[in-house]
Amino acid sequence: MMNSAEYALRQTTLFSKLSDAHLSVLATVTSLREVPRGEYVFCEGDTGDCFYIILEGRVRISRRIPGMGEEALTILNAGAYFGEMALVEDLPRSADAVAHEKSTLLCLAGSDLQDLMFINRDMAYEILWSFVRTLSARLRETGNKLTFLTVSSRFG
Repeated sequence: MMNSAEYALRQTTLFSKLSDAHLSVLATVTSLREVPRGEYVFCEGDTGDCFYIILEGRVRISRRIPGMGEEALTILNAGAYFGEMALVEDLPRSADAVAHEKSTLLCLAGSDLQDLMFINRDMAYEILWSFVRTLSARLRETGNKLTFLTVSSRFG
């Protein structure tokens, strides 16, 4: 029987293809974080150290534009995830994440995931291929958006 952390991980595309055994091990290094409405989960420029899955509530991903204020990029609902790049790169956060409403988040620290992947190569292989598929899909989506913008600007 899956616990709530295992269930949330299973529903996330990054981890949906993991074996039950790997998913169970991964769930043991997660934690819960309650975030009141309006509180920052993280800020642009912060060190990326955790990946988050929204269990309840909504989180706004935005950037601050000098002279203009906040520009919301998206609002994520329960079941969505964010901050995944912190699991694979040591770069600062590229946007703000703010609780749009009171939210409960499942957190996975990048250092914990790296430790698990170091000792379990099969798990590492499954997770890394999942990252590759996710990044490929996002790159394709970005390419399609750029094509649309280019074409629509010619007729605008």
